[in-house]
Amino acid sequence: MDISSISTNYTVANADKSAEQSNSLQSSLKNISSDSSEEQLKGVIKDFESYFVEQVIKQMKDTFTSDDDGDSTMSQYKDLYMDQAIETVADEMVDQIGESYTQTLYEQMKRNIGQ
Repeated sequence: MDISSISTNYTVANADKSAEQSNSLQSSLKNISSDSSEEQLKGVIKDFESYFVEQVIKQMKDTFTSDDDGDSTMSQYKDLYMDQAIETVADEMVDQIGESYTQTLYEQMKRNIGQ
């Protein structure tokens, strides 16, 4: 396998992962009903918060980083590891400092689905 095929595989895998995250979140939201438990609702809310924070961090990173070597294989590997680090940071931020926001979203969701 040569470098160009690795690069292509990375690009396809990254696009698939992004679509998978979005589809998973949409699927979770569709499964919410008035019969959903507090644990299920808060789980979906935390998934949403993590996804949202992750997207914000990625946009901030893109704002501050140069795209000079955007086509190089090393740049793509760097982006892969950066995306994984951002996902981990987003999850940790939601777990450690997002509780009041999670509670607010939970209460709003309860009102909207009639619990």
